Amino acid sequence: MSPSPPPPPPPGWRRAAPAPTPQEPEWGDEDWGYEPDPEPVAPPGPPTRTQRVGQAVRRGSQGAARVVGAGTRAGTRRYQAFATAHGADATGLARLIQLHTANVAGDAALTVSLAGTVFALPTDEARSQVALFLALTMVPFVLLAPLIGPLLDRFNHGRRWAIGTTLALRAFLAWVLASAIVDDSVWLYPTALGALVASKSYAVTRAAAVPRLLPQGITLVKANSRLTIAGLLGMMAGGGIAGALSRIGPDWSLRAAFVLYIVATVLAIRLPSRVDSDRGESDFAGDEAASPTRRLRALPVSVRYVLWLLTGARMLSGFLTLFLVFLMREHPIPGISGSLVVGLVAGAAGVGNALGSFIGNRKHNPPPELLATILLGVAVAAAVTATFVYAVWSLVALGLIAGLFGQLGKLNLDALIQRDVQDRLRGRVFAWSETLLQTFWVIGGAAGIVVPLQPRLGFAVVSGAIILALLAALRSRSTGQGRASVGESAPDLAGGR
Repeated sequence: MSPSPPPPPPPGWRRAAPAPTPQEPEWGDEDWGYEPDPEPVAPPGPPTRTQRVGQAVRRGSQGAARVVGAGTRAGTRRYQAFATAHGADATGLARLIQLHTANVAGDAALTVSLAGTVFALPTDEARSQVALFLALTMVPFVLLAPLIGPLLDRFNHGRRWAIGTTLALRAFLAWVLASAIVDDSVWLYPTALGALVASKSYAVTRAAAVPRLLPQGITLVKANSRLTIAGLLGMMAGGGIAGALSRIGPDWSLRAAFVLYIVATVLAIRLPSRVDSDRGESDFAGDEAASPTRRLRALPVSVRYVLWLLTGARMLSGFLTLFLVFLMREHPIPGISGSLVVGLVAGAAGVGNALGSFIGNRKHNPPPELLATILLGVAVAAAVTATFVYAVWSLVALGLIAGLFGQLGKLNLDALIQRDVQDRLRGRVFAWSETLLQTFWVIGGAAGIVVPLQPRLGFAVVSGAIILALLAALRSRSTGQGRASVGESAPDLAGGR
């Protein structure tokens, strides 16, 4: 007898296994909770034009990000290789190069931030305020700068902290300027001029560090050329960052300068201890309190001659920096904005600076004295041309020559110091010469403020100043060879014997 079929399941009961297939439901679809197949979905059609554009933009953005990231990594690797080449990493020169890059980037960001802001007052009022603060800040610098180097050498960590102080001070001033610009504060001019003084002080304190960090096989010319190239990289980076942030507001780009100065401050403090060591060095004039005239006479004739020529380049640079900004407001060139002209001249000076570094590193150059003389002659010709032809091209040419003369002339001076000055005196000569050149930049800047804003008169004055530098250089050749010269049997200046 066959068994009877099982009773039907109670209502609401689900069968655990096997699961019913969609094609063969059991016990009825409604009672068992069976869900029928969804309606078939039609395949997607071709993307619309908007979708295609969005996909292309997304793919392009991802590709650009990958390219920029790869380029940044490759650029960073190349920069590190450039900074550490030829033993610079072992002596600490690489860290000084990195510090200088951050310093110039901060200066570029500060300059971009203040463009069109610091000189927003009426011209006469602005010039008088700039003249006042330049006198209050630069005069003490000129008087005290020759004494700073020997004083710092008496203290442990003296130069490292001095370099760091000039950078930390600018970081503080950049932050103050960010608030002063927003609030239109009366502290705008003092802080801007204070930053300028700190920048010049940095150049002086850094000057003595370079000879002390030279690796074997690298000359002063090559080291300073490397610093210049690093500075140009920093200028482009800092200017680009500040230009982008200034679209939000000048206070944002000033805070970017603050960050860059802080980075440079940390790098300054981490410089190697040999920066502070004056072991084996002596004062080339025999007395740390010697007058500038006595120091000049102590230099070799070749160094003295080119140093005087280079004072003309620094006066031209300082004059253009302050005179041209105000001149473009009072006597703009027809058909072109004054700010654009100032930007073109500044860009041309940067190109001349880079060109000077390239020419200075060539193996076959004319003798330094001859090359410096030629550069001064070209600078006089460019200044005289600007005196009689007041046009964009003449001003841009003058800016190009000023940058070329300043950089290539400095490299020629470094080469002569390397060649003609005794080893134990070289660091002091190099630092003092930089102090003297910064002083003549101040003189040129002061002339740019005092001279009436007449193109022909202004450029005639700076032409005459350059010619005076040439006459002083020619006259300096009549005095005898200084005690710092190679081959001179100078006494032990450190011990006074």
